[in-house]
Amino acid sequence: MAQTADTAADRAVAERIREVERARLRALVAADVVEASELHASDFQLVTPVGALLTKDEYLGAVSSGHIDYVAWEPGPIAVRVRGDAAVIRYQAVLEVVFGGHRVPSARYWHTDTYECLEGRWQVVWSQATEIR
Repeated sequence: MAQTADTAADRAVAERIREVERARLRALVAADVVEASELHASDFQLVTPVGALLTKDEYLGAVSSGHIDYVAWEPGPIAVRVRGDAAVIRYQAVLEVVFGGHRVPSARYWHTDTYECLEGRWQVVWSQATEIR
């Protein structure tokens, strides 16, 4: 099922969050850290597939410098659970990335992200990716 939403308003919010997540992925693939910065909360944290914890500055700095170079990030259906000003999303995606100059073979990953509505806009606060083997 692509979403868990109780009301029409929750369904509209869920669709808005999907749009924000897709925009975030496009910005990361394009290495547009100005756009990506707007979509990540100031206290954002990423847990990478190898278990490293990156802050927003560390993550977007790595994208900006090319240390993390997303070649492709193709999400499948995005499940969304909305609870007030917070939401959790989960989806599978095919990801192709160059990390530290080394091409990581294209693979499928589970992505789980937590969003909060901060100052009237949805931003990702936590993100975790797990490779599907």
